[in-house]
Amino acid sequence: MMGRIVRAADFERTLKTTSQARSPHFAVHHLSSSPSRTTRPPHAAPNPKLSTDPVSAPALLVDDPALAGCWLGVVVPKRNAKRSVTRSLLKRQIRSAMERQALPAAGLWVVRLRAPFDRLAFPSATSLVLAQAAAAELDRVLCAAMIRARTTSAV
Repeated sequence: MMGRIVRAADFERTLKTTSQARSPHFAVHHLSSSPSRTTRPPHAAPNPKLSTDPVSAPALLVDDPALAGCWLGVVVPKRNAKRSVTRSLLKRQIRSAMERQALPAAGLWVVRLRAPFDRLAFPSATSLVLAQAAAAELDRVLCAAMIRARTTSAV
């Protein structure tokens, strides 16, 4: 599992780059950077009686993929997927397709839906046919984006 991009500034920085790969419905953007840090206000001294004491928080795992430097952002606008079930299905498909890819290049990855799926061809918002079509298209576009990101980072 990879980390998720949560800050709007990180989405904006990544989406300003040219897309690494495009398909009829999706575009993949990549930025060889890490997410921006949030500035937290200084807090009072921790209470040792609380279980949420930051000192007693468990240490991060060494094998945590978020530490490896891969973060994923997903953009599925309402204008391209009107029904919330369709947006949820596409977001799940994007995340699972990204996890299926072998060793993605480190950095910020944003996958966005750039065109709607035809409602006549896919009448059901949660149809298996739509899920399979989206998964196949995502695999192709992510594979192309990964190859391009590796070649540009090697140069």
